[in-house]
Amino acid sequence: MPKTGRNDHARKEELPSTLQRSEQKAQDTFAKTYDSALESYDNDESRAARTAFASLKHSYEKVGDHWEPKEKRGPSDKHAEQGADSSQPTAGGVDANASKEHLYKRAQELNIQGRSKMDKDGLVKALQKANDAATRKALKD
Repeated sequence: MPKTGRNDHARKEELPSTLQRSEQKAQDTFAKTYDSALESYDNDESRAARTAFASLKHSYEKVGDHWEPKEKRGPSDKHAEQGADSSQPTAGGVDANASKEHLYKRAQELNIQGRSKMDKDGLVKALQKANDAATRKALKD
């Protein structure tokens, strides 16, 4: 995982693959939060990564195999609203709190079939599935 004291090239290689394909600000947000959380949580890498992704999701949403800035900063789903102890499932980087119109636009970008008949929850689930598939594909390439 990332260490802010290293050069950018080495740090980038340590980031999760979806962040390696994202803009520098997203990479920096994740890396700085990760490093800070690592110190705070006695080198618990798993907890530091969860904290860094939670921070990232306040400003970015997962679109396919990378992260893009959100239209509006804030929690991305019910899990993020309730915090780490939430029993709600995470939306996996999809901005589930965005409008249905926004989710539909993202579904168009990812060429999700049947999107015009989906309700908001259906769009979120379809986007999660498409994002996961895009990430798997990018890892193979």
